[in-house]
Amino acid sequence: MNTDYPPDAWLPLSGIQHFIFCRRQWALIHIERQWQENALTAEGRILHSRVDDPFFTETRKNVIVTRSLPVSSPTLGLTGICDVVEFTASPDGVQLAGRAGRFLPAPVEYKRGKIKTDGSDEIQLCAQAICLEEMLAVPISTGYLYYAKTRRRVTVEMSEALRERVRKATQEMHAYFERGYTPKVKPFKGCKSCSLADVCMPQVQAERVQASAYIQQQIERV
Repeated sequence: MNTDYPPDAWLPLSGIQHFIFCRRQWALIHIERQWQENALTAEGRILHSRVDDPFFTETRKNVIVTRSLPVSSPTLGLTGICDVVEFTASPDGVQLAGRAGRFLPAPVEYKRGKIKTDGSDEIQLCAQAICLEEMLAVPISTGYLYYAKTRRRVTVEMSEALRERVRKATQEMHAYFERGYTPKVKPFKGCKSCSLADVCMPQVQAERVQASAYIQQQIERV
């Protein structure tokens, strides 16, 4: 059974990180089209502007480095751009136009801060790897995350468990998008750094929910 999403239903690949961080944030951005920038998002935008160059390609020994590579996956229904893709010479790789030999691709994603605990960076990177796999018809076992704050490059294994998290997240994203559904607020520590805090108003929304629940309790007692 063909379960591919048509191109007009594809969602931004970069949104999967927003979705894992906070489903409400993702919906505000991708369904309600709301966005505000703060110092953290500005730093991230500047970092990516330094990396993104669709006309840049360089060769380092047996590695070809390309930037701002457009990718997509019909099975995930995602489309976006990889910050960097490294093609390393390997007999198990694919042929590249104008290049002798074969090369294995590996996505490299640049991040402003440090390693996160929610797995959102790894999931976004894995989604990029799946896109590359479908486009180039070659399995990808690893990718890399580079954190500007710590200047650390982390190797990420594209395990089946990680791939399953990508599949489940994208299915849920499509379900939300088709319904036009924005989840109710669930305040957590990440709200403090969210650029959409003034739009979302997590504390106010939470207080309204508490007040509504209190009124309902009083009605039920009558």
